Amino acid sequence: MMDIFNQIDNSIYSNAMTFMRCPLVTNPIKHDADVVILGLPFDMATSGRSGARSGPTAIRQASVHLAWEGARFPWPFNLLKKISIIDAGDLIYATGDAQEFTQYVEQAADQILNSNKAMLSFGGDHFVTLPLLRSHAKKFGKMALVHFDAHTDTYNNGSRYDHGTMFFHAPNEGLIDKNKSIQVGIRTNYQSENHGFTVINAMQANDLSVDVIVQTIKDTIDDLPVYLTFDIDCLDPAFAPGTGTPVCGGLTTDKVLKILRALQGINIVGMDVVEVAPAYDHSELTALAAATIGLELLHLWAVKRK
Repeated sequence: MMDIFNQIDNSIYSNAMTFMRCPLVTNPIKHDADVVILGLPFDMATSGRSGARSGPTAIRQASVHLAWEGARFPWPFNLLKKISIIDAGDLIYATGDAQEFTQYVEQAADQILNSNKAMLSFGGDHFVTLPLLRSHAKKFGKMALVHFDAHTDTYNNGSRYDHGTMFFHAPNEGLIDKNKSIQVGIRTNYQSENHGFTVINAMQANDLSVDVIVQTIKDTIDDLPVYLTFDIDCLDPAFAPGTGTPVCGGLTTDKVLKILRALQGINIVGMDVVEVAPAYDHSELTALAAATIGLELLHLWAVKRK
């Protein structure tokens, strides 16, 4: 008789509970793995439409459309045979307590990084990147930031919890080096004087070749360890409608994937994909884009480390 309950699940629509069907591990510190997936279901720092707290679940569910492929085209290897990935589920915190959430993110990241594992985090709104940066800086020192977004998030709005202020605070806290950091896809207003960050705005990014963009990124970051953060609203709303602050005139998924694949060799030490708000999504376009970008980041990490 067939062992019904021990079959490998290759279905696209059943048991979509973890990213890429990786093992669910409640205590990642005690588990032997290269990379830990951590969901951060938080959207109390949003300034636009809320709902990004549901982003991690939507990204995991969309990832099953990618899990059947084995070796992900056009990468020449099977990621899950090259590195070990576990999914630690979502961070648990007291509902509505932004301070506790911030502390818990940093503490969880500290424990994961100190156990010699890397992290791919799924937001949640973009504020989640700030406590992640605080933790990564303890281990890796001052980092270069590679930041894909429609907004610079360098605004000094005065709030402790605001998804538009992380990259105002991060350089002031010594977490990242503005002069070695770059923002791609920007198409909203910001104070350009004394900005510090190199910016490739969306109009430039849409007109420039992938080779030029990638060379600019590599020239900017130099040899610093890199934290790569991807706000899904970097993509045009035609490709990612399910987000809290959509802005027309963004990049295509095709161009973004080509840029990411061409970044092979950079020293990524941390990564996140944020701002997926599935309530505004259509046909899982945004969640699928986020899952695909997350998968590309894992390939980039694997190529460098393995």
